[in-house]
Amino acid sequence: MGDFSKTNRRTALKTIAGLAAAAAFPMPAIAQEGLLESFASSRVLRDTDREANSRIAMDAIGGPDPIVSLDTEYNLQRVAEYYQRLTAMGGWPEPPTSVYNLVLGNNRSQVRDLREYLIYTGDLPREAGVSNMFDSQVDAAVRGFQARHGLQINGKVDEITYWTMTVPTAERLRQIELNLERVRGLEGKLTDRYVNVNIPAATIEAVEGKQIHQRHTAVVGRIDRQTPILRSRIHEINFNPYWTVPKSIIQRDIIALMNEDPEYLTTYNIRIFDGYGNEKQPSEIDWSTDEAVRYTLRQDPGSENSMGHVKINFHNPHAVYLHDTPDKGIFSENQRFHSSGCVRVSQVDEFVSWVLRDNGYDIVAVNAAFASGERLDVSVRNPIPIFTTYFTAWANRNGVVSFRDDVYEFDKTGKTDFPEIA
Repeated sequence: MGDFSKTNRRTALKTIAGLAAAAAFPMPAIAQEGLLESFASSRVLRDTDREANSRIAMDAIGGPDPIVSLDTEYNLQRVAEYYQRLTAMGGWPEPPTSVYNLVLGNNRSQVRDLREYLIYTGDLPREAGVSNMFDSQVDAAVRGFQARHGLQINGKVDEITYWTMTVPTAERLRQIELNLERVRGLEGKLTDRYVNVNIPAATIEAVEGKQIHQRHTAVVGRIDRQTPILRSRIHEINFNPYWTVPKSIIQRDIIALMNEDPEYLTTYNIRIFDGYGNEKQPSEIDWSTDEAVRYTLRQDPGSENSMGHVKINFHNPHAVYLHDTPDKGIFSENQRFHSSGCVRVSQVDEFVSWVLRDNGYDIVAVNAAFASGERLDVSVRNPIPIFTTYFTAWANRNGVVSFRDDVYEFDKTGKTDFPEIA
């Protein structure tokens, strides 16, 4: 019924527009319409504040509510009810490939399909209506959609945005329902102050008094070297740390790198030690074999150190931790699944100052410790609970729902029970 009405509506609008144009302007009408469309597009481009639309998109997904809370459960339930009704009606229309690459200022029939889709998803207000113009409202809606799905916010229906739009309503509903169960599984296990690393979103929440005190972009484990689900306490901060290379990385990465570039360890200030603490030279190791795995490889503190200025320790059987990184550009990527299981933290100075607050540190003291280059280990006076979790859908008090890709395929298998954090 919906498709029939939509087709009739479009046919009627085209027919009426064609008759009106033919009656008023026999031949020059086409040129005049094109000129008017060009003026309209220019005005839209001139008058739209893209940066403001991006800020609005980010504000919409923000708010003080942590992913894991009673409020989040209620918010997800409200969203689930809408998605259930929408799914029962057949779901939102799958956007045709013709919406690919649409951008602000476009004035063409394909924009109608995009508008209709964004109205269904709630990103475009219903009163904005359906038209051919990709105007400021549609720009804001596309940016809102991108923010909700953790994509680069550029207002363009680029490749990753288009493919994200093709996910069916029923699949999004299933995500919501699975994550409702995950939220319930953590209720009652949270303290007043804790850290939540959400793996699918590659983000970190520092929570205090049931509200988010800080948010941090993160880099987490890639699919073949996953960040483990766990529950622990942050108990120690290592300033300007050494990095002891895990055996798995020596075997998987370092041996291959040394075969490509025999100077690799020297370039990155990584030393080799035997079981007695004696230093060995790279030339003494047979890199055509796994011999290097028998040794300890340790990187000196400094600008090239893989952990940057700081390592954040919590007890766990997986030998993972949070840390800084010298490669800050990686935080701007959409897909931040690059590590071997540990978690890299953006704006790490702010995070560490929050962790060490009861030790008398503020951000000035933390940055002074970084700048000194000196090795320093600080025991956290009040160890802070930390969870690494798996949430691919959550909603805030404004009813705005966010989704992330099922990177480790826990949604695919229907996994909601995580004994590691229970």
